[in-house]
Amino acid sequence: MARVIETVPASTAALRAARRVLAATAVAVMVGGGVGPTPAAAKDGDPKIQHLVVIFQENVSFDHYFATYPFALNPPGEPAFQAEPHTPKVENLVNAGLLAPNNPNAVQPFRLDRSQADTCDQNHEYTAEQEAEDGGRMDKFVEFTGVGNGAASPCQDYGRGPGLVMGYFDGNTVTALWNYAQRFAMSDNFFNTTFGPSTPGALNLISGETHGILISTGSLDGDVVEGSVIGDAQPFYDDCSTRETVAMTGENVGDLLNAKGVTWGWFQGGFADCSALHTGADGNPKKDYIPHHEPFQYYASTSNPLHLPPSSVDMIGHTDQANHQYDLSDFWAAADAGKLPAVSFLKAPGYQDGHAAYSSPLFEQQFLVETINKLQTLAEWSHMAVIITYDDSDGWYDHVPGPIVNHSQTTADAAICNGAGPTLGAYEGRCGYGPRLPLLVISPFAKQNFAGHPLTDQSSILRFIEDNWSLGRIGDHSYDQLAGPLSNMFDFGNPREDRLFLDPVTGQPMHH
Repeated sequence: MARVIETVPASTAALRAARRVLAATAVAVMVGGGVGPTPAAAKDGDPKIQHLVVIFQENVSFDHYFATYPFALNPPGEPAFQAEPHTPKVENLVNAGLLAPNNPNAVQPFRLDRSQADTCDQNHEYTAEQEAEDGGRMDKFVEFTGVGNGAASPCQDYGRGPGLVMGYFDGNTVTALWNYAQRFAMSDNFFNTTFGPSTPGALNLISGETHGILISTGSLDGDVVEGSVIGDAQPFYDDCSTRETVAMTGENVGDLLNAKGVTWGWFQGGFADCSALHTGADGNPKKDYIPHHEPFQYYASTSNPLHLPPSSVDMIGHTDQANHQYDLSDFWAAADAGKLPAVSFLKAPGYQDGHAAYSSPLFEQQFLVETINKLQTLAEWSHMAVIITYDDSDGWYDHVPGPIVNHSQTTADAAICNGAGPTLGAYEGRCGYGPRLPLLVISPFAKQNFAGHPLTDQSSILRFIEDNWSLGRIGDHSYDQLAGPLSNMFDFGNPREDRLFLDPVTGQPMHH
């Protein structure tokens, strides 16, 4: 049964006050109004991964970045990529035999050059992505998710129109990610937990659940169906939200971490000043902070509506006025002070998050490489794992349909979802798995030049955190009960001493 949604007026002083009161009350209930318990010092028997860093980027399908991996065109003047011998095969367009002229879509797949890194944003709505998959035939992307240059929203489509959706980059553009895959571990069978854009992906990462709207403001047409979030409504408990909002009920992984006294935080570019901006890949100003990319702000118990800073560097990762929600600069302040939380979620400022149009693979690469280069210099690196993945596919073509492990019968669901099949419970509007996404694991414990094939999804990261810190499960039909483990990407018996430092511009290894 869908939960009741309470609708309240939007954009008023009373609404802002309500956000703050509700969030403060929830925090007081969760932690007794004070600082949470101090985690015990590491001891024998503690998990091998003492520090997990999840870098959660934007809007990329697996084939969009790895369609020809590990084979790059290597034209003159672009960063070259040469694969290591015995690089494992992955399920991509080359190995599936789906490059031109053999693809069933209206436009054949094509390589986007490094000079074409800035592209139009594609259609990545819940229904459109289902329709593009066309019952598993994967042949209607141009018709349903393809977006080209338009008068209302000019963008770079390089003359391809909606056929742009079939474009992919190779190791001359996403060079760093291909090099990380060579040295560490990747998955070619990792999926969006459900169909749809950023907000559902972010909620699934931290709770495996998109159902359970407690409060809403504004019109939710296209954002909600049967009480489940399918669109990009902004978080209710966030004074930086500017349009329709929703508040979620239920638990998320932050609640579980708090209950066990495990330090954690979400660190996002621009959180300290939501008016801060940079020039994006399309040449237009883009705000660093994007509210609907911040999933913990949808829950009263884990929100920081006023974007208050931590009371001190020592309190980063603990419960204080910041309530585990921070600016990206706070992560590095904690790291520099030797106070790195056990679990950290990193969100790049908008212009570097990889999202088509306002960001690009090259802008994203700078953020990823600078972050990972610095992480490898920390004392905590020897027991750290870094996961790089994405919130949704942006609608970009991918040839592998995810198994539909949770069917749905709403008006927003297409044929691939609304047929007979398994369900996780009575909550509708949560059809998945959705599109296939990249996933990389970078760690001294990551297998080298490894491609994992077991079925996983965004809630597999949630499950990894739950299992590594013995947190238990979310419950209430969360996808974490189905999530495949990420364990095959690790070799805990043979930790490695090597590190990989890349050039943030070229993505190629730097030689010291």
